[in-house]
Parts: sequence; structure tokens; C-alpha cells
Amino acid sequence: MLKVGSPSGVRTSTSCNSLLKELQQIWTEIGESEADKDRMLLDLERECLAVYRRKVDEAANTKARLHQSVATKEAELATLMAALGELNIQPMKKKATTLKDQLMLVSPVVEDLKLKREERMKQFSDMKAQIDKISVEISGYSHLVSSGATLESEEQDLSLRKLTEYQTHLRALQKEKSERHQKIMEYVNEVHFLCGILGLDFSKTVSDVHPSLHTTSLEQSINISDSTLEGLEQAILTLKTERKVRFQKLKDIVASVLELWNLMDSTREEKRNFTRIISISSESEIVEPESLSMEIIQQASAEVERLTKLKASRMKELVMKKRSELEEICRKTHIEPDSNTAAEKSIAMIDSGLVDPCELLSNIEEQINKAKEEASSRKEIIDRIERWLSACEEENWLEDYNLDHNRYSAGRGAHINLKRAERARITINKIPAIVDSLTMKTVAWENERRKQFLYDGARLVSILDDYKLTRQQKEEAKKRYRDQKKLQDLLLTEKESIYGSKPSPRRSPSFRKTNGYHANGNGSMTPTPRRNSVGCATPELLTPRSYSGRQNGHFKEMRRLSTAPLNFVAMGKEDIISFSSVCGSEPGSPPQS
Repeated sequence: MLKVGSPSGVRTSTSCNSLLKELQQIWTEIGESEADKDRMLLDLERECLAVYRRKVDEAANTKARLHQSVATKEAELATLMAALGELNIQPMKKKATTLKDQLMLVSPVVEDLKLKREERMKQFSDMKAQIDKISVEISGYSHLVSSGATLESEEQDLSLRKLTEYQTHLRALQKEKSERHQKIMEYVNEVHFLCGILGLDFSKTVSDVHPSLHTTSLEQSINISDSTLEGLEQAILTLKTERKVRFQKLKDIVASVLELWNLMDSTREEKRNFTRIISISSESEIVEPESLSMEIIQQASAEVERLTKLKASRMKELVMKKRSELEEICRKTHIEPDSNTAAEKSIAMIDSGLVDPCELLSNIEEQINKAKEEASSRKEIIDRIERWLSACEEENWLEDYNLDHNRYSAGRGAHINLKRAERARITINKIPAIVDSLTMKTVAWENERRKQFLYDGARLVSILDDYKLTRQQKEEAKKRYRDQKKLQDLLLTEKESIYGSKPSPRRSPSFRKTNGYHANGNGSMTPTPRRNSVGCATPELLTPRSYSGRQNGHFKEMRRLSTAPLNFVAMGKEDIISFSSVCGSEPGSPPQS
């Protein structure tokens, strides 16, 4: 008989016992033997064991499946937690609970993490799509791997840290895209500006770089790839180079136009059409549209061609004008002009056809340039010569002024002449230093350029040497006069001591005349040309002006500065009167104060 220990087993055993009794009673009534009864009970017990064993196996299988389910859920939970970075989730405590309870605790957590994973993957997918799109726009290549395949290889890491990295990358790409877009717009604006100045087709220029730069479609965005940026940079470089070439070409044309205008004495009406072109002095000032267009350059070239033809018809007049300009420069700088291009000779050569007028004009222009360069190098010396000549003129004036016996009168303007005389004395004292400094400068100039410094055809050093020699002779004559005067005074004193003094001879009426001065209307006295006293030899101080009058008759203004034999600046009034008496004239005494 089966024995079961559980309460349900007791009820089952009671029921089995009653059924067994009923089965034995039936077997008795049938007349089964004890051996058959035992055999049949053994079979029945064997069948019962088989049923129990099957149930136990089924229960064991169910338990194993539950264990597997729980393990699978826990593994899935661990994978999801690792992928999502949720390491702080504790779905269950390992307590004495059944497998079904454990499964019921894990399953909801797994489902929640699955939903969270789907949402996270969608975020990654959207962000990856944006990254890929911007990357394509920046690189210009569209054959990138699809976002789904990329996420398949990266779905093991769906954590917030990875999401933050994607967001940072996306923001960096968006910023780069914005900067590229702004840079491209700046390039496009610069291309538009340059095309406007050069008169080129802006649409064609930018379309050659990329069609999207001048598209009117709202669906197509502006290409911001590296190739587009490089294309715009190259286009700007090309346009700037073209602008520079055209500006230089226009500048050369303008220089020719200005030169021809000056030669042709063009009217203001002829110049009006080119006022805007002429006013351009630097490349940075060109901002107006079509300022350097080919049409403008062609117009300027046509003006040069027109003026060139006009120049050919007026070549003789232009040669004379340039020759006059050369002579004027040479006159101001005291340089001998080239006699081969003299006016009469040039006209004769042009009329005879022996020389090309253009070649002759070019030769004269070359001489003008050389004369200007020469004038620039001679400027300092010429300024010093003018200072020296001015001092010589002051010396000449002072000597005339000292011969005037009325110079101390109280007439109108007398104080002006007195002040001028004082300034003249100061200036005259500087003449030796001026001459020495001028000589040193001239010698240095000649050594540097290995040629002589000519002043109206004469060497300036020779003029200065002659001037210093003449001035030395003048000083010696003044010294001899003073020695003679002292001897005369000594003899006169001895004679008076022996014979007694005699009355002064009667003054000649001529001495009362103003000697060498005339009134100029304002009360001051202006010296008139001096005449040498009868019987007095007058040495001559040669200045560049007087020297050039001897050496060269080219300029009409050349004159000679002559001075009296003595410098009366340092002489007293009595010396002047005595010297005049010795030379044959007797100026009147100054008025007594």
C-alpha cells in the first residue's frame, strides 16, 4: 500500500484505501485468487510509481526552466544596465523566495530598461544622423556609412556619458558649420565687390566655384565644403591679381594722358570725361563699380592714341616748348644746356628731315630729367651761392652808403638805413666763412661725382679762388692807404709845427651834392650806381654773376658785382674823407651833433 505523509496525501490515502477495499471486494466476488490479487496490486503500485515519477520529472523540468528564465533575465538586466550606464539598480534581494517570485521581480525592471534603451537608441540615432549630415556638408563627400549600421556597432555603449560626447561633437560641428557659412558669405561678398569693380559677371564667377553659391532654390543649401572655401579663396586671389594688373595698366595710361595733356595744353572740356580716372591715386581708393572695367581702360587707351596722333602733328611746337622748359631749369640752376638741341638748330634739323621729331623730343625730355637730377644735387650749393651773393650785394650797398655825407641826417627814413647798415656789417663779417664753407662743399661735391661744379660755364672753385685773391688785394690796398695816411698826417703835423697851421681850403660846391644816393619817396635813401673817383684804381671782386657774364652770354640776367677798393665798414669817418681827398674828391663832413 502507498504511504503519503502530507495532509493531502492522507486524504489521498484514505480515498485510495476505500477504492482498494472496493477493488478487493470486487475481486472476491469475482473469485480472483490471492496470487492474482497480489499480482494485480503490484501492477497497480508500479503504475502509480510511474505516474509520480512523471510528475516529479515535469516539476523538475519546470523548476529548471524557471531557473533558466531568471538567469536569462538577470543576464539581460546586467547587459542593459551596462549599456545604459545604470549601475545603481538593485531589482531584488537574494532572499528565500520562489523562482516565480524572483522572475516577477526581474521582468518589470528588464522591460523598463528595454524601453529606456529604445529611447536612448533613438536619441543616438537622431544625433548621429545630424552629425553625419553636417560632416557630409563640411567634407563634401556623401558616401558615409549609414547611421543604423553605425549604431549597431556602438549599441553596447548607450550611457549618458556617450550621449554627452555625441552632443558635444554635434555642437562643435554646428559651430563649425556656422563659421564656415559666415566665412563663405564674406568671401561671396568680396567676390561681388571685386566683380563690380572689374565689371565681371558675378553669377558666372561664383557658379564656377559651386552652383549652390548663386542658386535661387530654397531646397538647396549653400555648399560649405573645403573645396568651396578653397575655390572662393582662389577666385578672390585671381580677382585681386587682375585688379592689380588693371590698376597698374590704368596708372600707366593715366601718366601718359597727363603728360600728353600738359604737352597739348588740353582744355577742361577734354579732361572732363576722365576726371574720375585721374582722381584715383591708389588701389585702395577704388570702390566705385566698373572703375577698372575693360571699357574704362579702352576709353583711356583711346584717349592716349588720340593725343599721340595730335602730338605728332604738333611736334615742332612741342620740341620748342620742351627746349624752353630745359633752358628755364638750366637758368635757375646755372647749368649750361646742351647746344645740340638749341631752338634754332632743332627747328633746322626737323625741317630738313635729318632727325625724327619724336626722337628729338625724347632726347630733350631725357636732358630735362638729367637737369632736374643735377639741380637736386646742386641745390644746397646753389642756396649757399645765393647767400654769398646776397652778402656781396649788402657789402656793395654799405660801401655806397658810407660815401654819403648825409647818411647821419635826421631826415625821414634815415633810421631805416642805419638799421640796414648795422645788419649789413654783421653779414659782411660772415663773408669769409661763407666762402670757405662754399669752397669745401663744392670740392666735396666734385670729389663725390668726379666732375667739376660749373656755374654758368665757369668752375665755381676757380671763381671762389679769384674772389678770395681779389679780396686779399683789396685788403692790402686798404692797408697801404692807411699806412700812407699815417705818413701824411705825420708830415702835416711836422710842417704845422715849423710854419704854423693854415686855414682849410675852401670846399668845392660839388661836395655838397648827395654822393651816390637819391630819395626814394619814403624818406630813405637808395644807393645809385657808384662811379670811381678820378685818379683811383678800383680792384674788381668777381662773383659768380660777374664771372658768368664773362664766361657765358646765354642768360640775360647775368651781371657783375663790382665793389669799391676798400671796405668802409671798419673805417672811421675821417679815414673816408681823407681817402676821398687822396683820390681826387673831398666828400663833405658829416653833420655835427
